[in-house]
Amino acid sequence: MKGTVRVAAAQATPVLLDRDATIDRVGEATATAAADGARLVLFPEAFVPGYPDWVWRVEPWRDQEWYSRFADQAVTVPGEATDRLGDIARDNNVYLVVGIDEREPLSGTIYNSLLYLGPDGAVLGCHRKLMPTGGERLAWGSGDGSTLTVIDTPFGRVGGLICWENYMPLARTAMYAQGIDILLAPTWDNSDEWVPTLRHIGKEGRVFVVGCTSCQRGADIPADLPGRDELYPASDDGWMSKGNTTIVGPDGDILAGPLIGTTGIVVADLDLDRISTARRQFDPVGHYARPDVFTLTIDSRSKSAATFTT
Repeated sequence: MKGTVRVAAAQATPVLLDRDATIDRVGEATATAAADGARLVLFPEAFVPGYPDWVWRVEPWRDQEWYSRFADQAVTVPGEATDRLGDIARDNNVYLVVGIDEREPLSGTIYNSLLYLGPDGAVLGCHRKLMPTGGERLAWGSGDGSTLTVIDTPFGRVGGLICWENYMPLARTAMYAQGIDILLAPTWDNSDEWVPTLRHIGKEGRVFVVGCTSCQRGADIPADLPGRDELYPASDDGWMSKGNTTIVGPDGDILAGPLIGTTGIVVADLDLDRISTARRQFDPVGHYARPDVFTLTIDSRSKSAATFTT
């Protein structure tokens, strides 16, 4: 792990609840980032087929048509949509990481997931968000410790936490303990506190942090969705998500961004040699840890409602 690598975070607008059209946008933005030399490209939380923002706006018993479309357009892993995303990664020779609404084929439960694809198009991992926040629990199930994914790349170990998972100290510690060098933080969080959070994580973990947020207005919602004009009036130019995409260094310094109020691709060149220097003074799971005082046990077993034995 030496030298410099260029990474990109795509602050883009999904075509809400249209999986194929949104994947087209993933392809366009990835090609642009790759042409600029990026070797790792990140997309926002639940980007394909979009974040279920309506759960914050409508009573649960009134959203059935939206949820049905949501379930129909969700991504299965593996599946046709996964193959298309793999093709994009392979065609552009990048590590591609995309937030998806992942539908479990047998149960139908949908998870807020982060899908990792390699330059050869292969699926390298898929992390399911451990705990949906507030109204999100009406749309998503909860993941387990078996998907605290890290992947090895020629430029270091990469892992990610989704949105408010990054506020969970023990989840962060679990990622640090797996030796990550680049922490991915796709989100829907537009708050003023989000960028300072990314900076804190960078300095705490002595890691590079790539935060990526969607950029979407109410007027971007497709007009054919039932009740669309009631929830998102066509005249509404207000922000659903105005973006907050930022890339941070292992000392908590901002390398690029924040990008707010417009779509775009945030790019930074990461000097990987900075990591060992930063950890010389503080390594939260190494020489600065106190295992005689504090310990964390991580259950990485997959959890299932039913187990078959023969």
